[in-house]
Amino acid sequence: MANNKNQFGKKGWTPERIGSLKGKTFVITGTTSGTGFEAAKILLSKEAKVVMLNRNTKKSEATIATLKQALGNNINVSNIRMDLAEQASVKKAAAEVLKTVPQIDALLCNAAIAQVPQQTLTVDGFESQLGVNHYGNFLLQALLYPRIEESKGRIVTVGSMGYNLGIKTIQFDDMNWDKNYGANDVYSQSKLAQIMCVYELQNRLQQAGKTDVKVYACHPGASSTSLIKTSGSLMTRFIWQLMKLSPLVQSAEKGSYPQLMCATEPNLDQNGFYGPTGRNYWTGPVGECKLEPHAKDKVVAKKLWEISEKAIGLKWKI
Repeated sequence: MANNKNQFGKKGWTPERIGSLKGKTFVITGTTSGTGFEAAKILLSKEAKVVMLNRNTKKSEATIATLKQALGNNINVSNIRMDLAEQASVKKAAAEVLKTVPQIDALLCNAAIAQVPQQTLTVDGFESQLGVNHYGNFLLQALLYPRIEESKGRIVTVGSMGYNLGIKTIQFDDMNWDKNYGANDVYSQSKLAQIMCVYELQNRLQQAGKTDVKVYACHPGASSTSLIKTSGSLMTRFIWQLMKLSPLVQSAEKGSYPQLMCATEPNLDQNGFYGPTGRNYWTGPVGECKLEPHAKDKVVAKKLWEISEKAIGLKWKI
């Protein structure tokens, strides 16, 4: 999509469009660094309440201290420990959220892992990238859905342009990639699965006549985050360090704009896929990006949904 067609004008969407968020609550995963940290900071600066879900309690405490230093001690921010790689941990965290967070205006599924060099399985027996990025988020969304529905809230899934770099469907006959594991292929698969389930959930809500919950998919573009630095192989990390010095990469703050837009912008079309609209969708003004048709394949998405419900042992109550 050309920049001049951006519905938010030449500069694209920016957080200046967000008014006061006083009285609103946002639950966001993966906020100790990168786009998640920047998203939390901007939401708090607009007077929102932010509940962070992070696996590392020490890092979370440091993050809260950093945010208070930047924005003052009156900000309403807390952390609940959650490891997306463990279904039991997701269930425990969700129960804690449901007990202590009376309203969820938006759930931002921002946390992810990437470029895991060798096939690794989670404690639940899932290939790790699919286990964290897809099944972990799918379970979290399913468990928090009733509260989001009561709140007439939103679910925002942070995908990646990586969805388009692997096979153009879901490898149903070998979901753990026992035969042909490749770090990038499987990352791509996990992001495709996440994005597909956004549009499948939209379909299911529509069929149930439920219009109060809105569901969005976005991507951060190429931003300077620690994602690849922490889990990629040495070569990937080396290339990424070089890329970070090039103009092809934007700040983590800019990388947080798409999810913030999807969480707060009124009357945003759910059919869109949002992120930076510049070359390769790496950087540039934030707006609607083209989503390749295979990501909206209804037959594949329906099958993926059913397999995912089976995998997490839970049927969504829609």
